[in-house]
Amino acid sequence: MTGTKSILVIGGSSDIGHATALRYAREGWRVTLAARDIGAAQRNADDIKTRSGIETSVVALDVLQTGQLGGFVAGLSPLPDTVVCVVGELGDQSRAETDPGLATQIMRTNFEAPTLLLELFAQAFATRGSGTIVGVSSVAGDRGRASNYYYGAAKAGFSQFLSGLRNRLTLAGKVRVVTVKPGFVRTRMTAHMKLPAPLTVQPDRVAEDIFRADVTRPRDVIYVARRFRLVMAIICALPETIFKRMRI
Repeated sequence: MTGTKSILVIGGSSDIGHATALRYAREGWRVTLAARDIGAAQRNADDIKTRSGIETSVVALDVLQTGQLGGFVAGLSPLPDTVVCVVGELGDQSRAETDPGLATQIMRTNFEAPTLLLELFAQAFATRGSGTIVGVSSVAGDRGRASNYYYGAAKAGFSQFLSGLRNRLTLAGKVRVVTVKPGFVRTRMTAHMKLPAPLTVQPDRVAEDIFRADVTRPRDVIYVARRFRLVMAIICALPETIFKRMRI
């Protein structure tokens, strides 16, 4: 049992955050959900307690208030063993093309704020000498597409940040960094989309892969929808002259 260990889920009001926290709770981990929407996070916490028997804490955190991130991390006592960041916002690509404010929000939510927060955890974990950072990125960052290039660009930056952080912390001690690329996931964020069944997974599948990559079968980068690794390899290999004519 891992009952003395703890996990902090950043984005604890989300479907993936909920499923991930529940997966760890079922193994006896202490769970804290951090979210801007405290009401939604508390509902998730109540559900986790009912289904696992583990008391789940909820803390307020708006990652876009970057000036408060340092105080948030410093105020955690004790530091969690694992931090999972599932913060993200798909946004509306067509609106973002003409609305700089929305474009900025998409990029800040998916790249700037998560990287600043996880850097703080990286420093704290390195000082302690242990810890795992899990960042949920996206296959959308593997190559820019006309349908979501603001979101994709931000996730590309996030993936590169996690890669560089992993490289640095490998030399610093027993601190691990895991990059998760779920593919399509049936959540509230994608409820309006028609998703291809062979490339779509449920939140609990993402949660299971995160737990395995952290605890039972350590890995650095995981594609949850396995077929997406091949799909994106093909897409990334296409010459630009062909790719720019595709409607994807």
